[in-house]
Amino acid sequence: MERFRRIFGVAKPIIAMAHLRPLPGSPLYDRERGMDGIIEGVLADIDSLQSGNVDAIMFGNEGDRPYLTEATPESLSAMTAVVAEAKRKLRVPWGVNYLWDPVASVALAHATGAQFVREVFTGVYDADMGLWIPDAAAAVRLRASLGAECALFYNINAEFASPVGHRSHAERARSAVFASLADAICVSGPMTGQAVEVSILEEVRGAVPTTPVIANTGVRLENAASILAVADAAIVGTSFKRNGDTWNEVDPERVERFMAKVHALR
Repeated sequence: MERFRRIFGVAKPIIAMAHLRPLPGSPLYDRERGMDGIIEGVLADIDSLQSGNVDAIMFGNEGDRPYLTEATPESLSAMTAVVAEAKRKLRVPWGVNYLWDPVASVALAHATGAQFVREVFTGVYDADMGLWIPDAAAAVRLRASLGAECALFYNINAEFASPVGHRSHAERARSAVFASLADAICVSGPMTGQAVEVSILEEVRGAVPTTPVIANTGVRLENAASILAVADAAIVGTSFKRNGDTWNEVDPERVERFMAKVHALR
């Protein structure tokens, strides 16, 4: 918990998503605008997020549908280039997430100097991407071998997927901390933009009382108070977008309204 506080420096930090447009190799990649278009888009979103006083920013390759469980050379190198350029504008703590590859995410964090990584590190899933088996051991060992200092935020109930087996959220959270060295636990709804149930947050909070618990999806103006009453932080993406659409640009007015409410709650 102390490491978490050192990274963010505020109570109940709001970590805003900087969603990258589709990267080279993705079916939706915009060849006409190319890498310059991706960089321009994320820089505009960073301006809107920072003007609204978010507490931190996390880069994610949300546009790379359908998602991979193992990074490709072209997409990982492209994301590294985009983050390296965009981080020059940042005035807040920041992190990265390559969907859905924890080893690639750690490598990306080390190469770019990110302070934290969010990913699905543990478990086995029946997912839209097929049978999905993340490798926490490889990711944590890579962090150690590189001497990387990024904190690792473990998403224990992945979007677009159902876990194989019958362990409870509490059991998965406890084992992620005890056996897999999670620095924080993220709890998600069923899909990007869909809220996590407060009862599940409470279950996880009780299971890992000394580890930060983060609401990972679906935090909105309307439910921020109830979610932040339990969670130590929230990751917000869709709610900050124009018309609440994940694929739109960040709407600075939505960011300002949300952060004003969070400041009042604090």
